[in-house]
Amino acid sequence: MRLPFDLDDLVAFRALADLGSFRKAAETVHLSQPAFSRRIDKLERALGVALVQRTTRRVALTAAGREFERKMRVLLDDLDNMLLAIRGDPATRGERVTLGCVPSVVPWLVAEVLRRYRLSHPKVQVVVLDAKAHEVRQAVAQGDADFGLSFLDEQDGDLEFSPLYDEAFVLACRADHPLAARERVAWAELDAHAFIALARTSGNRLVLDRALAGMALRPRVAYEVQTGSAALALVEAGLGVAAMPASAIEASHRVGAPAAPTVVGVALGQPEVRRTMGLLRRRARALSASAAQLYLLFQHCGLAPAPRPLEHGQPAGG
Repeated sequence: MRLPFDLDDLVAFRALADLGSFRKAAETVHLSQPAFSRRIDKLERALGVALVQRTTRRVALTAAGREFERKMRVLLDDLDNMLLAIRGDPATRGERVTLGCVPSVVPWLVAEVLRRYRLSHPKVQVVVLDAKAHEVRQAVAQGDADFGLSFLDEQDGDLEFSPLYDEAFVLACRADHPLAARERVAWAELDAHAFIALARTSGNRLVLDRALAGMALRPRVAYEVQTGSAALALVEAGLGVAAMPASAIEASHRVGAPAAPTVVGVALGQPEVRRTMGLLRRRARALSASAAQLYLLFQHCGLAPAPRPLEHGQPAGG
C-alpha cells in the first residue's frame, strides 16, 4: 500500500511539534519556510484533519495533532532504534535511553545502577525523568520514557509491571520528638500530633488513603505538601510528623547534609502499610538494545534487599 505521505513529512511535523515555530522547524530540516509549510499541508490533507493551529504569535497542535504526534513519535523512535541496532554495538555509539522514576529511588538505587551502566555503555545518554508515580506511568504509556521505576498503585492493561521489592511506610519525626524513642507507633496515636500529609495527587498519598480507609481515627492533617522532600523539611523544622517510605528517609540523608536534630524513622502499625516497587514498560513495544540492557541491570540490582525500615531512634541514613 502506498501512503499519501512519506518519512520526510513525519520528520518535518516532529520538528514543528518540538519547536512550535515554522521558521525554526524549517531551518532544522533544511527547507525553505514555504517548502516546509507545503509538507505540513500535505500531511494534513492526507490525514483529513488539521494538525496545527496557526496564529500570528505561535503554532499549537490541535487535539488531533497531539494524538498523532504521540503515536508518530513512538513510530519514529522505533525506527531510529532499529537502524541503530543494525548499525552496530550500542556500547560504542551515541544513543539515548529515557528512564522515568519516583524521586525517592534516585539516591540509593538509580544512582548506583547508572554508575554500573556507565562503565559498559559510556556513550549512551540516559535521561532521568524523576516525577510523581502517575506521571511516571503516563510517560511510559505515552512513549516519553522507555521504561519506568515506580510503585504499583493501580493496574493498567497497556503496561507490564515487574515487582522488585516492597517496603513499609514509617513515621518520620525529629530525634527530639516524643515518639522518636518508641519501637512502634499505631496510626490512631497520631491524632494527637500535627501530621504533614502529601497532596492527594501523590501516589504515596493514594496508597496511604486506601490502607487507612476503614479507620475511625485518622491523623490530623496540619500541613499538606507536594513532595516527600518538602514533608521531610517540615519534619526537620519541628512542625510535625509524616508517614514516608523507609527509602525516602534514607534518600534524604544521602542527598543533603543532615542538620541537627536529625530525622528518625519509627515503625508504623495497626495497620502496617507497604508499597511494592517495580519496573514499568509497555507491553506492545520492544525496548531498544541499550534500554533493554539498562532494564536488566535494574532487575538485577533492584532485587537486592531494599533499605530496611529504620529502627526506633535511628537517624535517617544511620
